[in-house]
Amino acid sequence: MHHHVTFRNTCRAAVAFAVTLAAAAAVAQEGDIEFTKDVVYGTVDGVELKLDLARPKGLTAPAPGVVWIHGGAWRGGKKEEFEKLLRDSAAAGYVSVSIDYRLVPKSIFPAQVEDSKCAVRWFRANAEKLQLDPQRIGVVGASAGAHLAMMLGAMDSGDGLEGNGGSAEASSRVQCVVSYAGPTDLTVEFPPASKNLVADFIGGPASDKADAAKAASPITYVSSGDPPMLLIQGTKDPLVPHSQAVEMVEALTKAGVPGRVELMIGEGHGWPKEHERVMRETFEFLARHLKK
Repeated sequence: MHHHVTFRNTCRAAVAFAVTLAAAAAVAQEGDIEFTKDVVYGTVDGVELKLDLARPKGLTAPAPGVVWIHGGAWRGGKKEEFEKLLRDSAAAGYVSVSIDYRLVPKSIFPAQVEDSKCAVRWFRANAEKLQLDPQRIGVVGASAGAHLAMMLGAMDSGDGLEGNGGSAEASSRVQCVVSYAGPTDLTVEFPPASKNLVADFIGGPASDKADAAKAASPITYVSSGDPPMLLIQGTKDPLVPHSQAVEMVEALTKAGVPGRVELMIGEGHGWPKEHERVMRETFEFLARHLKK
């Protein structure tokens, strides 16, 4: 018997999803980690971009890193939603950050992608200070944040959208990606519940904004050599059809990129019953690809 949750408002759905994800994780022991709030990772048009940082205490060698990207239809949400998972990942041995990024309607695509890339560059540029291994950075996102995570995974340095937020000397490449319910192809028709959210993100309906829709789609950039990806997606998601995950998997298969997709039958845009398992799989995937 599947448990259905009806959300009155799509933006709230994405936010609620991220919050329940965070709430599902066990709280790390405060003594094991160092937690720093509101670290500035870049500046755009005088606006400071911030992240929260959690590190394992007593590191004796560079540790792998994880970037957490919140959801909220590119228009809402905040880095604090992933605080528990941020602390958990630090307790599990990762130098971890949860990032804020510019939001719709004030900022549309590619601002969100540029900010995500800037955060990865900042992370890598500060690797020595943070005791981070710059060759082992993973990214995890939910919903719109999952879309941004897949953009980071699929884009190569020649693909652009780096922006000018800072740390230009460092690379924005990541070594593995986990997506919870992330859209992969913005050129196709979305359901009524999310159609306008996508249009607001790319600056108009995909039919009028074909170039932007294509440039904003992770699937556009898939090529061999991309990092492994884990996609987790409900088959009754009212915002992101599961065909989006299937399409991405087909592109990854064709390019020979390793990874997994898990379709959760009957689940929507948030999976209250499956969190523990989803988190276990997430941490197993990160460990497989990032830990030595």
